[in-house]
Amino acid sequence: MKTPAENAWMYTISSKHKLIDLNLKEIWRYRDLILLFVKRDVVTVYKQTILGPLWYLIQPLFTALTFTLIFNKIANIETGNVPPFLFNLAGISIWNYFKTCLTATSDTFKANAAIFSKVYFPRVIIPMSLVISNLVKFGIQLLIFIGFYLYYFYTGAAVKPDQSIIWFPLMVLLMGMLGLGLGMIISSLVTKYRDLKFLLNFGVQLLMYVSAVMYPLALMREKLPKFAWIVEYNPVAYIVESVRFMLLSEGVLSTYGIVFTIIVTLIVSFIGLVIFNRTEKTFIDTV
Repeated sequence: MKTPAENAWMYTISSKHKLIDLNLKEIWRYRDLILLFVKRDVVTVYKQTILGPLWYLIQPLFTALTFTLIFNKIANIETGNVPPFLFNLAGISIWNYFKTCLTATSDTFKANAAIFSKVYFPRVIIPMSLVISNLVKFGIQLLIFIGFYLYYFYTGAAVKPDQSIIWFPLMVLLMGMLGLGLGMIISSLVTKYRDLKFLLNFGVQLLMYVSAVMYPLALMREKLPKFAWIVEYNPVAYIVESVRFMLLSEGVLSTYGIVFTIIVTLIVSFIGLVIFNRTEKTFIDTV
């Protein structure tokens, strides 16, 4: 006769009535599935394109060149001792990671409705895998930045990394978590309010201009002090500014800004995970 331990179920499916359910244990149990989705995303995104991964290189290079011509040559925005192209490329590279994380995760429920309706697994695995797979794209763009960095360094430009560069992985982690948290919130809202999807691209573009991507944070305080608060209360701007300081020793590394960013990122990530886990139980009825 079997003992009670032998008769115990491995998994129990039941209704959940918790107000806050992060579901972290189940996410950890499905960690192998996250790796499979990451591999899928990396392999299939550009599988049937002509240029393939070269798109990872073309987009930031042309954007940095455009910003250099418009904001530095025409608008005469100063970038200190750092070459304008390198200044813009640094900001664009870290911004693109946030942008791709946000836009990709914000369409999770709608884009994966077919698979969600057929098989069960923690739905949050999909946006988490997107954030991880986007690290590959960011890594490629970072290599391009390093290539131009070495070129300018050996041609006599006054560029050097700051000793605080050891905190660079933390900035990347914060950017990914912030994009993931906001993306999960938007994805949950899009299941009921489809208009948000149309506003997202416009909102992301507007957010870029108030995130100090193409200008130093000090310039906003100097030229438009009445509106500087818009940038100063933007955690993305502090990450962009901090990354440029770490890589180029240009700008300011604000302790207050980093602490503010960490607090906001943790709050946004927590709220996003709670809302996402609650939405996944009923979204199939509205998508």
